[in-house]
Amino acid sequence: MTNKNLFAEPDLKQITVWGRGVYENKEARDVVVSLTEAAALEGKCVQAWENYVDLPDRIYVPVRAYGKISPKPIESKYVYENETPDIVALTEETLVKGIDILAGIRPGAVLVINTKRAPEYLFKFIKKNTENLSKIITIDANKLSKSIITLSGAEGATDASGIGKGMGAALAAAIVKGTGIVQMDDLLKIVVNKSAAKKAYDQAVVVDANTL
Repeated sequence: MTNKNLFAEPDLKQITVWGRGVYENKEARDVVVSLTEAAALEGKCVQAWENYVDLPDRIYVPVRAYGKISPKPIESKYVYENETPDIVALTEETLVKGIDILAGIRPGAVLVINTKRAPEYLFKFIKKNTENLSKIITIDANKLSKSIITLSGAEGATDASGIGKGMGAALAAAIVKGTGIVQMDDLLKIVVNKSAAKKAYDQAVVVDANTL
């Protein structure tokens, strides 16, 4: 029996954010933390953490951060990988190549990519598990904000640089636009870079994956 069968939680939403090493680990973490903190303001049960299997101290090694949001207590709180994500986000576009980023996604899943390229172009590089994908959302988060490179906040420590100070705020806002996972007003209460978040919400491109 796998973890995906062990816990039947239809109301649970799983968020997986892929980044690259120490350069983007902070941003990946900020996306899940900002979304889960916003959800907590709405009275939901949440978790946010980094993948202990990954090696964030290595330059450009793919790393992941995870979030869970549910209106009910989370039964799978000790399962430390999202095996069936509803939302997958990429802190940079090259992660569409060579990595099974959509492994295990549930029907209706959404992919959000930090890129200035069109969704149609990037979709050509995704080779697996697209049958359950409902939307692709793109946002040029790099244009709206610089990436913050820091180890502050890792392993559950206090993040002195602030949650969502860099481009993670823009990526989180694009997720909100495409999914409605939390209210935008609540996200703005959490992220430091409110300007980038507001612009990203307005500028994010949402495309039906079935048309690609």
